[in-house]
Amino acid sequence: MFEILEHTADIGFRAWGPTVAKMFENAALALESIAFEIDAVEPREPYPLAVTGEDYESLLVNWLSEALYYMDARRILLRRFEVERIEPETVVGRGWGEPFDAVRHQAKEIVKGVTYHQLKIERAGDVWRATVFLDV
Repeated sequence: MFEILEHTADIGFRAWGPTVAKMFENAALALESIAFEIDAVEPREPYPLAVTGEDYESLLVNWLSEALYYMDARRILLRRFEVERIEPETVVGRGWGEPFDAVRHQAKEIVKGVTYHQLKIERAGDVWRATVFLDV
């Protein structure tokens, strides 16, 4: 549901889904998989995610930034995501994961932030697609 994109200074991904909500879920999973070996993360506990924005682009940046906050500030890795409600200026959902364990969780890239650089959200037929670049 996502692919990693090469870039000279950053790293990016393209995520997609049949709905905007699924695209947001897959984008968050892509972010986590860039930072850590996602297969080692157990979806044990639910963690709330809720953000606001002015449009889908700002909502997606804020949604991904919230997932990154859990990773960096709270040391919680998330493996599964669910958007419960998405409206023009709000996204509410949950991520399931567990606290970081240095023995089990292998770091891959240090993600510093989610950028608006070349950010694109589009609908192509029955598929919503987002292109996102991360500051690493």
